[in-house]
Amino acid sequence: MFETLLQSSYFSLFLIVALGFVLGRIQIKGLSLDVSAVIFIALLFGHFGVIIPKELGNFGLVLFIFTIGIQAGPGFFDSFRSKGKTLIVLTLLIVGSACLTGLIFKYALDIDTASLVGLIAGSLTSTPGLAVAIDSTQSSSASIAYGIAYPFGVIGVILFIKLLPKILRIDLVAEAKALEAKRKGKYPPLHTAAFRIVNSNICGKTLAQLQIRSMTGAVVSRIKHDDKTIIPTAQSELKEGDLIKAVGNDKSLDQLEMLVGERIKGDLPFESTQELQSMLITNKNVINKTLGYLNIQGTFSCTVTRIRRSGIDLPPEPDLALKFGDKLMIAGEKEDLKELGQLLGNNEKRLSDTDFFPIAAGIVLGVLFGKLNLSFSDSFSFSPGLTGGILMVALVLSAIGKTGPIIWSMSGSANQLLRQLGLLLFLAEVGTSAGVNLVSTFQESGWTLFGVGMAITMVPMIVAVGFGYWVFKINILDLIGTIAGGMTSTPGLAAADSMSDSSAPSIAYATVYPIAMVFLILFIQLIASLVV
Repeated sequence: MFETLLQSSYFSLFLIVALGFVLGRIQIKGLSLDVSAVIFIALLFGHFGVIIPKELGNFGLVLFIFTIGIQAGPGFFDSFRSKGKTLIVLTLLIVGSACLTGLIFKYALDIDTASLVGLIAGSLTSTPGLAVAIDSTQSSSASIAYGIAYPFGVIGVILFIKLLPKILRIDLVAEAKALEAKRKGKYPPLHTAAFRIVNSNICGKTLAQLQIRSMTGAVVSRIKHDDKTIIPTAQSELKEGDLIKAVGNDKSLDQLEMLVGERIKGDLPFESTQELQSMLITNKNVINKTLGYLNIQGTFSCTVTRIRRSGIDLPPEPDLALKFGDKLMIAGEKEDLKELGQLLGNNEKRLSDTDFFPIAAGIVLGVLFGKLNLSFSDSFSFSPGLTGGILMVALVLSAIGKTGPIIWSMSGSANQLLRQLGLLLFLAEVGTSAGVNLVSTFQESGWTLFGVGMAITMVPMIVAVGFGYWVFKINILDLIGTIAGGMTSTPGLAAADSMSDSSAPSIAYATVYPIAMVFLILFIQLIASLVV
């Protein structure tokens, strides 16, 4: 009966996942495999003839890569601008050292060229690389060598990434917190302060004439005159003795104090008809619109005091474009705030809802883009492939944010759920496929090619650590993401992703993966055509 159940792909799939999670929670000296353990259970099941359909694996792969791209998109272009040159050099070192290692063993052990390029593609788990290797050599030896190197290409990267923080004695949790603090440090925290107008030079002038926001960076959220508190507009005049409350960072509040004359203790309470509300951006029509374009103060007589995005408080600059899910702190009359809420959306339920149309449409565009074949010459052509096409499209769509009525984003909880589901399907299929011929392949082809494949997998990662960590001084979270991307290893990304709540590994992976794929295809074609 149990053997019959194992022939059912859905039963086997969820049994592999369940056992994988049990194994993943076992800790040895503080180290656990987490979700990566699923692939080891899948290898065992594959060895005993259990197969998860390839289509299920591809379904999981597209979900996993698309959600990674959607999450990493906003930070991808910033990362490329700030770290792009370093990461490109490191990626070139990873792919180049893999190919150089293979060439050394080719001449030392007299390995034929077709087997060599197959080993390189398998060691870096690159299906596009295998396609190029087969096309360039027209030999079945490439696919056999790929099959020999592939299992350790998967397992080796996972184990290396898992063990690396322990080897370097680095606390990933502390590193993630430090990286988050550094990210937030780019945006000084916002505070509130009250002031009394004593500078006679500004008395009788309006906020528009004084240009307080552009001059100091602070936002005046209320003015008290003759015991009456008002929500300011651009035409509000400041008079001697007026009290104002402002929001800004320490520097901007200090500059405002120099302008108006005196900082005071205490607060300026609202009138009974006024309040400070937080509002969510959930209306598609205002996404990507700037605060200046919306003119909230002029239209609704309300003042935006700060904007919270991804855990960071941003000053309400006029040219700041609003994103889905932004939380705005707004001071105003209660009736005006009601009208403004209708414009902004302010629907918390929308944040938790998942619109599957952008997901499906984005994946369709990614698959179509992956099918493109770009020819640069008679000897070199490049196709992004399934993984590359979906990743590139997701990165671009996420950075765009919105196209007409379509919002290219999803809630954090939805992203996490779909990513985990896709990853589990992918790992289960990859593991069972690799496990089917694992033993027989070694018996037929011997251990020599397997050993060379191991070397081609390990050497580039060691080179990456040597240059990345000690020469370029790359943060460990960026480094493990770069290693996974440089090795074109989606399971490696899964291992990196499970080790920390930080998005840094995913962003680094997304940054280098397309570059690594192009380098690998180019190098395989050069070796196949030039090396005898």
